[in-house]
Amino acid sequence: MVVQLELSDDEVNRIFRALADATRRDIVRRTLVAEITVSHLADSYDMSFAAVQKHIAVLEEARLVTKEPRGRERIVRGAPDRIRQAQHLLDEFELLWRSRIDRLDALLGEDAGAVASADHDTSTPTGE
Repeated sequence: MVVQLELSDDEVNRIFRALADATRRDIVRRTLVAEITVSHLADSYDMSFAAVQKHIAVLEEARLVTKEPRGRERIVRGAPDRIRQAQHLLDEFELLWRSRIDRLDALLGEDAGAVASADHDTSTPTGE
């Protein structure tokens, strides 16, 4: 299976909006480990069944989980490919910042070398 790595701005916004909530992050973690019923998820949180369903709907909209009927139950399953897409985006940000830090280190290294050279030049006796 090929994972599409490019995300639209709307997709990125939906993903990070969904992951901004601790309950939704917990639902994603749990559903990546094993599929689980909506009823079982609702029993795990100190909130109404309807509130848990709303959290799941936000995660579905961001395509971080899928929900499918199985008999009378609704099974929620995490979407690892979508998580990989979000991770790829974060990796790109990390590369950008590491590049900037590396350039800053190089610049500061050049300045430190110039200062050390100047200190060495002033401390060397000239024989006057």
